[in-house]
Amino acid sequence: MALRIRDGRIITPTEDFTGDIYAENETITRIEPHIDAKLVAPGAEIIDARGKCVFPGFVDPHVHIYLPFMGTYAADDYESASKAALVGGTTTLIEMICPGAEDQPIEAFELWRSKAQKLAAVDYTFHMSVVRFEEHIRDQFREIVKAGVASFKVFLAYKGALNLSDEHLFAAMKFAKDLGVIVTAHCENADAIDALQKSLLAAGKTGPEWHGPSRPPIVEADGVHHLCTFAELLGTHVYIVHTSCADALREALAARQRGVNVWVESVIPHFVLDDTYVERGQFEGAKYVMSPPLRAKANQDVLWNGIKTRQISTIATDHAPFRFADQKKMGVDAFTKIPNGIPSIQERVDLVHTCGVAAGRLGLQAMVDACSTQAAKLFGLYPRKGAIQLGSDADLVVYDPSYRGTFSKECSYSNVDYNAYEGWEQKGRASVVTVRGKVQARDGEFVGTIGRGQFLKREPTH
Repeated sequence: MALRIRDGRIITPTEDFTGDIYAENETITRIEPHIDAKLVAPGAEIIDARGKCVFPGFVDPHVHIYLPFMGTYAADDYESASKAALVGGTTTLIEMICPGAEDQPIEAFELWRSKAQKLAAVDYTFHMSVVRFEEHIRDQFREIVKAGVASFKVFLAYKGALNLSDEHLFAAMKFAKDLGVIVTAHCENADAIDALQKSLLAAGKTGPEWHGPSRPPIVEADGVHHLCTFAELLGTHVYIVHTSCADALREALAARQRGVNVWVESVIPHFVLDDTYVERGQFEGAKYVMSPPLRAKANQDVLWNGIKTRQISTIATDHAPFRFADQKKMGVDAFTKIPNGIPSIQERVDLVHTCGVAAGRLGLQAMVDACSTQAAKLFGLYPRKGAIQLGSDADLVVYDPSYRGTFSKECSYSNVDYNAYEGWEQKGRASVVTVRGKVQARDGEFVGTIGRGQFLKREPTH
C-alpha cells in the first residue's frame, strides 16, 4: 500500500523544510515540496501533517525485553514492548542479549531471536553480550556475526554473573577489532562495587537509598578509563552505554582526545531524574534503582550539553521493566536484590521533547540525531533506518509539538505496574507512526499488526 504524508515540517539532523513524502513497497520513493495528487496511487493512505513535524522513525539502541535478571524475568515481551515503543515514536529496537555464564552463545542468540519473531511490531536487532570468551566458543561468535549481529556487549559490573575477566575482555575486544565489530560496554568496576555493597550491608544500610553509594561516580569513571585503555591498545571501536555523570563523560572525552574510537550513550532517566527519587520512603525509592544509579542533579546539565555539542551521540533508555509490587520488592531486605531498571521505552522521545526541546535545552535537529540517526549510523542501519531519504525504509513519525497531556501508567503499554514519570506534564506526542510504510500507532494508541516486525541483519562497519 502506498503512503503520502503531506505538508509536514520534515526534520533530519541536517535539514528542516516543509514538504511531502511518498512511499511505496515499504520505502520512501519521493520527497518533494508538493506531490501532485495525480501521481499518488489509488487507495494510498493520505496523512495531513500540516502544523506537525515529520521525523525519521526513532531508534532505541539499548533495551532489555527478554531478560533473566536477579532471580526474575523482565515484565515485558515483544508485544507489550513493541506497542509501547511505537506509541512513543520508536520504530526500531536494539536489544541486549544477556546469556548466563554457562549458556552457549549461539543458543542464547537463537533464544532471544525466537522471542521477537512472532510478537515484534517494530523492526529489531541485537547486541550480543560476551560473558565469557574461551577459545572453544569463539566460532559461535563468528556465526552470530555472520547471522547479522554486528555489535558485542561487555560488562565491567555484576561480579560473578556478567562481568568479564580482564583476560577475556582483552581477547574479546581484539576479536571484535579483527571482525570490524563495535563493542558496547557497561562501564563500572565490579570488584569495587562488590566490596562497597558488602560493607554497606554489614553496617545495616539495606534500603534502596544505599544503591547509589555502592556505585559512586568514581567507580563508573574508572570503568570508562579501563575500557578505553584496552581500546587504545587494540584499536577497537567502543560505545559506552548509559553514561550517567560528568566524571565518566570526562574520561571518555579524554580518551577521544588521545585518538580512541569511543562513542557515548546516555539514557533518558539520567537526563530527567536525580538521586533524590531513590530516597523516597515506603520503599518507593526501589522504583528508581538502576545501574549506573541516578546521580546528583548537577549532572543533568552536563548530559544535556553533551547532546547539544554532540559529545554524547545517543539518548537511549536501557529499558528494563520490573514490576514494583512483586519484583522490585524482592530487595526489601537488601538493596542488592532489587532488580535494576527504570522502564522508559514509551516515554523516551516525549521526555526529550518536553524536557529538552520545549525547555530550550536543544533543538529538534539535535533530538532527531540523538534519538534516531546516530544510533542507525553507529550500528550499521543507516540509511535504511534513521533517515528520510529516497530508498530509506518508510519509518516515519508525524509529531504534534502542540499536544499537552500527562505521563501516566494509565497511558502506558508496558507491563510494569508504575510509571517513573507519573503526573509529569507531557509536551508533544506522536500523531502517526509508520513502520515500512504501514501505520502502526496513532495518537497514543497502537493500531498496527503484531508480528510484522523484521529482524535487521547488519554487516560489521567498524
